[in-house]
Amino acid sequence: MITYLTGDATDPAGNEPRIICHICNDVGGWGRGFVLAVSRRWPEPEAEFRAWHRSGTGFELGQVQLVQVEESLWVANMIGQHGIRPTKEGPPIRYDAVDRSLEAVAIKAIELGASLHMPRIGCGLAGGT
Repeated sequence: MITYLTGDATDPAGNEPRIICHICNDVGGWGRGFVLAVSRRWPEPEAEFRAWHRSGTGFELGQVQLVQVEESLWVANMIGQHGIRPTKEGPPIRYDAVDRSLEAVAIKAIELGASLHMPRIGCGLAGGT
């Protein structure tokens, strides 16, 4: 079931396990869009994302990095954007990668008994609809 809410996507309601999902790019850029709100609230998701990018291990479209930021709260860094700017081929969003990322997050959410929370993913800097 999908419920649309207005508010701060970095502050999902409830005390049960929760995962905040958002789209990242595949070039290691972090500094515009929703990630700014994430970084203001917790330093770990950005630090872990940058370390993941530097390592090169598994850092590719469709992959997910789950970072625990509170006792029952994780941030899912989902690589679903190729580059950071539109090209002649279109916007940076890659829906097949978003789909693979969401499948991986769903498996983890079931394991944790977690609900998923996210801004309108892929609609801002990624250029999607």
